Amino acid sequence: MLSAASRPYIDASVPVLREHGLAITTHFYREMFAARPELKQLFNMGNQANGSQQQSLASAVFAYAANIDRADALAPVIERIVHKHVAVGLTPAHYPIVGKYLLEAIAAVLGQAATPPLLAAWDEAYWLLAGDLIAAEARLYERHGVAPGDLLRVRVVNREQESEQVVALTLAADDGSPLRDFKPGQYISVEAILADGHRQLRQYSLSQERGLPTWRISVKREHGNAQTPAGAVSNWLHDNAHVGATLKVSTPWGEFAPSLDDRRPIVLMSAGIGVTPMVSVLRTLARENPHRPVLFAHAARHGGHHAHRRDVAWARERMPNLHTHNSYQTPQADDVAGRDFDHAGEMPIDGLLKAERTAAFNDAQFYLCGPIGFMQAQRRALISAGIPVSHIHREVFGPDLLDDLL
Repeated sequence: MLSAASRPYIDASVPVLREHGLAITTHFYREMFAARPELKQLFNMGNQANGSQQQSLASAVFAYAANIDRADALAPVIERIVHKHVAVGLTPAHYPIVGKYLLEAIAAVLGQAATPPLLAAWDEAYWLLAGDLIAAEARLYERHGVAPGDLLRVRVVNREQESEQVVALTLAADDGSPLRDFKPGQYISVEAILADGHRQLRQYSLSQERGLPTWRISVKREHGNAQTPAGAVSNWLHDNAHVGATLKVSTPWGEFAPSLDDRRPIVLMSAGIGVTPMVSVLRTLARENPHRPVLFAHAARHGGHHAHRRDVAWARERMPNLHTHNSYQTPQADDVAGRDFDHAGEMPIDGLLKAERTAAFNDAQFYLCGPIGFMQAQRRALISAGIPVSHIHREVFGPDLLDDLL
């Protein structure tokens, strides 16, 4: 618990962080990477290049300060962060480094306003959070029987083109043993050694049902544009992960794991490559709980970007209570309404919930995955439609781990 002496300084930091948070985190990353360049392999340097990681950390620090007395609000996102940390092999030795450069960044940006009592309060708050994370990460490593940074050697045994930009890669253990089971909704880290010799890790959701000796991931090629650099790892995998290639991957991690044995209805809502964990959940339900009422709603730019349609069709043959809905933002000439998609434009939450055939889903658990803008919009729409916040869950691909606390 934060001390009474430190609490006023943390409370007073909230408006300061709102104003200066991005400058603090930009300074933090710049100085830390300059002094400790080996840490770049633990961070998504694409998110560094486009600025989203700096913005995310600023939001996270602000959210932590604003919610420091709300253990109930912080617990779920702390669990999410713990899984992300073990996925890249974080160890207790990393925390003093991060703490040092974060405190130095606060001092540098705030100048005279960063008084010794304020810095002492943030040092205390940082180590309270770090202590919780270190302990939780140690328990998670122990429970799974792996050491930080452990990677498995796997082979690509199948590769399928799922859409114009997405390939599905089936992975088998290089030694022929069955890969460990997982909870649908979880992800693995994949290692890439890029052309310049730099090592990067990226997380990809598993996209097939559990209980198989193999894993499957689905990778979207990120071409990039004037604002966003091309995805270094996604392009590397598209160009190099052919059948027979070997990769190094982590054990499955992630707390986004919908309950599968429940009889109550469930709604799986996704956009773009966010469909991958939803397909894993759907295929597992088709095997293990095929009579459960499921609404599978997906949004894609158009048919050429609509991945895993065959998996949904496979599940539909086995699930009598499966309802599907596809929204295409900009249907193309060969996209047929009623066959390929049900709605042109943004996903219509009100229409989905008010439709007679899905009325029973009003009391369902809702799971969201996709770009942050999509999840924010759908979460707002669901709440406006009367869905309790406690019924809405999301998986975050990017760095916006604490977005729902802001």
